[in-house]
Amino acid sequence: MPARTDVPVYRADIYSAAAIRDTHTHYAALRALGPIAWLNKHKVYALPRYAECKAVLLDEETFISGEGVALNPLANRVGRGTTLFSDGEDHSRRRGQVAHRLTPRALRAMTATVEGQAAAIVEAAVAARNIDGVGLAAALPMSVVPDLIGWPEEGREHLLRWAGAAFDSLGPLNRQSVRTLPSSLGMMRYARRVVRDRSVLDGSMGHDLVCAADEGRVPRAECATMMIDYLAPSLDTTISAISSALYLFATHPEQWNLLKADPSLIPNAVNEVVRYESPIRAFSRSVARDTELAGTPLPKSSRVLVVYGSANRDPLEWDEPETFDIRRDASRQLGFGQGTHGCAGQGLARMETSAMLRALVNRVERIESTGTPEWALNNLIHRYEYLPLALIPA
Repeated sequence: MPARTDVPVYRADIYSAAAIRDTHTHYAALRALGPIAWLNKHKVYALPRYAECKAVLLDEETFISGEGVALNPLANRVGRGTTLFSDGEDHSRRRGQVAHRLTPRALRAMTATVEGQAAAIVEAAVAARNIDGVGLAAALPMSVVPDLIGWPEEGREHLLRWAGAAFDSLGPLNRQSVRTLPSSLGMMRYARRVVRDRSVLDGSMGHDLVCAADEGRVPRAECATMMIDYLAPSLDTTISAISSALYLFATHPEQWNLLKADPSLIPNAVNEVVRYESPIRAFSRSVARDTELAGTPLPKSSRVLVVYGSANRDPLEWDEPETFDIRRDASRQLGFGQGTHGCAGQGLARMETSAMLRALVNRVERIESTGTPEWALNNLIHRYEYLPLALIPA
């Protein structure tokens, strides 16, 4: 699709390795162009500002997910029929099959267990003192999420690689997505085998889905994709949030002191971390009918890119958006999405991140950066690959 002459064009590739490592420089340049910019490299209308992103997320009849949310036709074809790639009643039906697992009541029943696991993980990390913050951030989601989904013990050693690859596949068809494609397909093959062999853990979300298939309430072919729908996002996004929190508190000691002095700020801190370093960079939507956004006509079948990470630092929405401040009311951040496609597992992500911060506040005097962190190269997930830290015990 050719760019229209009345829309500003952005020629840099926001999915290049250099851009992934310096993502906020590109977001600022996009916002400066206006509410809508044409990404020349990917033939998509980018939405870098908060107001337009939120409007699109709340209008699921005009901006649909059923045609795919990826930036390449292969992933959009393969993903059809998943929770993420569906709309309306179809989407509600899929979410409804597992919604009871993620209600506030269900999560409250898990709280004591998750808090205990977080305390033990932090205790071990403090004893080691010098750590990789990404390993610390991964420990709690990896001990909670696979059990909740019902993933068998065998194969868990591949989960982080598989989950990262699943997100890579939702970007453009670039070197990164092609390189990780075998891992993405490997996750799907394994999930299908788990369903076929009925090796899901008893009493888990996966067990619920297999039973629903037995009763004819869910097509058996959907069980594997629905498990992955919840497994991959529940791992990588939470690891992103926890590791970003670790680095932000290491580099903003005054904010860490505020949190230690007043742990009731923890829920606020979680929102501010997700605002400041949004775990998901962007998802696309297909335009279902001719429409207009921010005064710009958008033709039917065109595609828009909701850039969460940019919207969450939009100076038109946030005072001093480049300042990390846990006293800010960041509850309206878009990092978990909005509307019917808002992250179904955000309650679990908040609980896990809060549990880790609570355990750290109780046991750590300060967090120190001991080297240069490295960003993970992923088309969609914004998180660290390596984060050298020292935990100074209280």
